[in-house]
Amino acid sequence: MTSRILANRAAIVTGAGQGVGEGIARALAAEGAHVVVADINPERADAVAAEINGLAVHCDVTVEQDVASTVATTVKHFGTVDILVNNAMAQRPGVPLQDMSSADFDLAYGSGPVATFLFMRECFPYLRGTGTDDRSGGRIINLRSGAELQGLAGFGAYAAAKGAIAALTRVAAREWGVHGITVNAVAPFVLTEQAEQYFAAHPDELQGLLAQTSIPRTGNAQLDVGRAVVFLAGPDASYLTGCTLPVDGGGLIFS
Repeated sequence: MTSRILANRAAIVTGAGQGVGEGIARALAAEGAHVVVADINPERADAVAAEINGLAVHCDVTVEQDVASTVATTVKHFGTVDILVNNAMAQRPGVPLQDMSSADFDLAYGSGPVATFLFMRECFPYLRGTGTDDRSGGRIINLRSGAELQGLAGFGAYAAAKGAIAALTRVAAREWGVHGITVNAVAPFVLTEQAEQYFAAHPDELQGLLAQTSIPRTGNAQLDVGRAVVFLAGPDASYLTGCTLPVDGGGLIFS
């Protein structure tokens, strides 16, 4: 019987009640991780956690106390945090810059880079290694986006917030490598529930994005993105930090 590479590792996945976060949670659980399904929607969190034998935690990532409580709950149940996946983020898509409000930026930044920072800071004491083995530290995987990397029209606040997450990823990779912590990112092209609603109203934009990929389909949240996260969270990526894996069917080849 093949051993599972993340057996008994404790993982927090934010926004894991649906979409990309759910796919990542399922992929991590399939490799033996104890997954904390952190989501603002308790019903969705409960449903996913029940299916993967995980732990559901109601968490609004824009609330600092919720972040601290999620980490404390993880440590209480599993003893530590080994893997942190910052996936949750809210936005108001399809808004031209001239029509964008400061509230749009507050929403994207509060749920994106600020929440990412808070979770990283809160998890740091548990992710840091023993100091005697650079493989003993934890793993952080943050979510970036092609909207940020390619400057997708109508996604100004979202792209700017994702750019801030990219900067946090690089800085943390620089600072925390000495503690055995790797910090990487993935940039997926996946149709989430919100994306499907947006592209249903803008079908030409979806076809335009597909035309920019060399593999002409959208990604699968579990089999494509989730497996990439499993790699970054696992032992084979212990010497890889500060990088972004574009899980986008080759879309960035053309950017």
